[in-house]
Amino acid sequence: MLTARSEEFHLIFKESVQTSRGVIDRKSGYLLKLAYDHSPDIIGTGECSVLSGLSYDDKSEYDMVVDWLCRNVHLPYARLMEELIEWPSIRFGLESAMLDLKNGGSGLLFETPFTRGERPICINGLVWMGDYKFMLRQINDKMKGGYKVIKIKVGAIDFEKELELISHIREQYDASQLIIRLDANGAFSFAEALGKLERLAKYDIHSMEQPIRAGNIANMRDICANSPIPIALDEELIGHHRYQERLSLIDSVRPAYIILKPSLLGGFTACNDWIRVCSTYKVGYWVTSALESNIGLNAIAQYTASLGIDGMAQGLGTGLLFNNNFPSRLRINRGELWYG
Repeated sequence: MLTARSEEFHLIFKESVQTSRGVIDRKSGYLLKLAYDHSPDIIGTGECSVLSGLSYDDKSEYDMVVDWLCRNVHLPYARLMEELIEWPSIRFGLESAMLDLKNGGSGLLFETPFTRGERPICINGLVWMGDYKFMLRQINDKMKGGYKVIKIKVGAIDFEKELELISHIREQYDASQLIIRLDANGAFSFAEALGKLERLAKYDIHSMEQPIRAGNIANMRDICANSPIPIALDEELIGHHRYQERLSLIDSVRPAYIILKPSLLGGFTACNDWIRVCSTYKVGYWVTSALESNIGLNAIAQYTASLGIDGMAQGLGTGLLFNNNFPSRLRINRGELWYG
């Protein structure tokens, strides 16, 4: 019989990071560990953790649901996934742990050239919100680190200062040398969004993630239709648990891209649903981690490699942010993520 237990963990950031929802300095969650009675030494591990104020399942009952799963993990897998439909990060942990267990508990979930150490994943360098000097320091560090794509969080400081930062980058690197993505995390108002996008467009911006807050479908549709910069949906995807809901959202908004975060959307099966929708409407996508520990990041990186996405940088470099992360076979070298 399949059995499960959970282990709570607490990760501490090397530096507090500012998001559109405040400053965070730690990340907590659970490791879900699965094993069969007949081979208790073979353990599949998955991560269940949320982002405060963002995850759909950031709820007071979270601990109880993890406990319920551990007590009922012997139930049919399809039933468990259905019971957990409104607990995306727990579904992600269960799905990851089952794949790990199936492959012998070694941390290998998907067999690909990436996991054989033959091919890396191109990733973007992330520049966190902060004051001008802090953001400029991060940008310079990413350039020295050999990144070809950077993503800059905007909306935290004065907009004119943000334009100055981006102009500074473009004075040194044109669009053929460096791709710039921006992420507003919903920081713009609808009234100001298109005006700001117009001013940013002259800097050859690849895309803008979530310019306005999620939930304003009509306004987001208008921005997607009229923006000079391609728009990517991120937070907008959270909470759409069924295929038809996902289809309806993309049909209504028609973004250029969507951002797939497995622990926020319900795991790999949910992401595959979104990819099916993307193929219907010719919408691009890439995969991004959401401050998971190295356990979750390892699972997401392997899933990403299994998709065979070439020529699109992924958002998979957050494991270095913590002082006390779990051991990992992932390493970053000049803007590329390697396994082994």
